[in-house]
Amino acid sequence: MKNLLLVKEIYLEGFRGLGYWIAKYYFKILFWTTLVLFSVVLYAFFYRLSTGWAF
Repeated sequence: MKNLLLVKEIYLEGFRGLGYWIAKYYFKILFWTTLVLFSVVLYAFFYRLSTGWAF
């Protein structure tokens, strides 16, 4: 039982900081992707508005 707890502690210690790193960069990538897609939508909307597209 002691060996199992030792392996569990080693595993938790090894991956403790990894979750924060993954979440941090995941949200950065998600933010930039959302910003790019939103700017494409705004560009398309204003392009249609400027060329006389009827709503």
